[in-house]
Amino acid sequence: MDLELQGRVATITGGGRGIGKAVALALADHGVSVGICGRTAETLNATAEEIRAKGVDAWPIVVDVRMLENIQAFISQVAATAGRLDIHVNNAVSSVRAPMNEQTDDLWRNHLDVKLMAYIRSAREVLPHMQKNGWGRIVNIGGITARISASHRVTNGVINAGVANFTKSFADFIARDKITVNCVHPGTTVTDRMMEGFERYARDAGVSVEEMERQKAQEIPMGEFTQPEDIANAVLFFCSPMARMVTGQAIAVDGGISDAINY
Repeated sequence: MDLELQGRVATITGGGRGIGKAVALALADHGVSVGICGRTAETLNATAEEIRAKGVDAWPIVVDVRMLENIQAFISQVAATAGRLDIHVNNAVSSVRAPMNEQTDDLWRNHLDVKLMAYIRSAREVLPHMQKNGWGRIVNIGGITARISASHRVTNGVINAGVANFTKSFADFIARDKITVNCVHPGTTVTDRMMEGFERYARDAGVSVEEMERQKAQEIPMGEFTQPEDIANAVLFFCSPMARMVTGQAIAVDGGISDAINY
């Protein structure tokens, strides 16, 4: 299917691995050149090579998304090199599993800076480029904790709910510019981060990692974990002509694990 994205240019935060990498490769499959940022040059460079192998340009840039000047440099460098900027995917993440009374002010501030504030800063920076084009797509990767209570991941829940609220607020603000802003809430998604978490949970519970995976999968109505490519497909939808009139929305790609009813 032609998603009419050939020749577009995208930027992705946290684009070197996991969900961000899957999104970058999916966009590249449809002719989109991609700037990716993250903290590790080796990871970014490896992903950039995979993107280039699909026949499009890639720009891997090491960035600390907590720093406004780093975000500004990333966005401006990609836009200046490519000559345009059409799509931005906010995907940076930082989360810690800890009892609520052990979640310190520093932990809260770091998580706010890495995710919510970085998303807001990035959206502000890409906006003029999209306004110049008269077209743009911003997709924020949130998290299913926005819709459930998780006392050991309360920073995730509060910040992901904030991401969803920001998505709607910013979407309303720029709708007349033909720029859409939407959010994807991933469920339990198979990434290195998830597997590291399962290893910790298995040690704490005194079971094998395989048994922990089986138990966690049983908690999902569809009986299996979300893959990064599932999230990438949702991002592609939001960027495609099929979602021309969809903005300010948050959808969960989670196999039904959220009990929330959204209407």
